[in-house]
Amino acid sequence: MQPTLRPAAHLPQVFLYCDPIDFCKSHRGLSTLIEADLGHNPFNGQLYVFTNK
Repeated sequence: MQPTLRPAAHLPQVFLYCDPIDFCKSHRGLSTLIEADLGHNPFNGQLYVFTNK
């Protein structure tokens, strides 16, 4: 059986960021996107999912 990466069942919210992003931004750049574009605090415990082209 293959191990599966999945979030914990107790997460309060999961957000999907639909615009393709450059993953070279690292965690600092992604947290800035969360704050600037979504107006959320990236340290509140929600899960954010990002996509690439």
